[in-house]
Amino acid sequence: MKKDIPVYSIDKLSLFKQKDIQISRFAPYLAVHKNLHLAHKHDFYHLILFLEGGGTHDIDFHTFPVRPYQIYFMIPGQVHSWSFEGPVDGYVINFSGSFFHSFLARADFLSQFSFFNGIVDDSVIDIPEEIQPKVKHYFEALLKESDTDSTFGLDMVRALLIQLFITIHRISDAEKSGKTSLHNYAILKNFQKLIEANYNTLRLPKEYAEKLFLTPNYLNTICRQLMGVSSGEVIRIRIVMEAKRQLVNLDLTVAEIAYNLNFEDTSYFTKFFKKQAGVTPKEFREAEIKRVNRANSRLGSIT
Repeated sequence: MKKDIPVYSIDKLSLFKQKDIQISRFAPYLAVHKNLHLAHKHDFYHLILFLEGGGTHDIDFHTFPVRPYQIYFMIPGQVHSWSFEGPVDGYVINFSGSFFHSFLARADFLSQFSFFNGIVDDSVIDIPEEIQPKVKHYFEALLKESDTDSTFGLDMVRALLIQLFITIHRISDAEKSGKTSLHNYAILKNFQKLIEANYNTLRLPKEYAEKLFLTPNYLNTICRQLMGVSSGEVIRIRIVMEAKRQLVNLDLTVAEIAYNLNFEDTSYFTKFFKKQAGVTPKEFREAEIKRVNRANSRLGSIT
């Protein structure tokens, strides 16, 4: 296990001429980047549509089975790894945060899509059978545009990506519409954005409710309706996630991580982490080291 989790940029991974966008079939991409089975981060947006394959993939330490017509989305900074079984194929798209800036007036355009909110359970989606051909068509069109030097080629890629994002977003929107109003969903999105910006300093639901001009009880009700947990738990989940991301960096001691996350002392951080994660920070780190070593052994036996 490396002492510091690697962070990859598009220019290190790209096999293509554009530095801000990379589109490929997944099998050749995987053949070139075999090291990506280990835990790593990206400084770009990343999505994969699986068409065939098995095994598992992890996003922020949540494990998902690989299955055909599953698509997942990742934002910069999330931790990711793979453990595939047998041949795997599909499509992969990587793009920088600035890829849409010259095309759209809204700087926050991507944040309106639920799968780009950094919440793991919102970012892995099984495509319903009735729209699988439509989704596959978008990826094939994106591949074709990326391989040509046509006039407005990159703008066509951007337009196709937006159509793909809207199509996928409507799937999750349809699921959520039966649970609560779009107004409440918008409140949850704003709550999540505030947590992302303030989780290191604001820990109480009432502090966020005040910023959202809501009562703490109403905010709590929305979280339970949409996420099945309390507003306080939503905050704690984000803190634990950051702790896990830092724990896989072996250059950081547990005490340093506790300090980074604004805990009063290491003992309090350890108790908090164990209550939320079920293991101590040390036990989590040791388990991750063993998991990486097993993955390295499997890869070694294959190669």
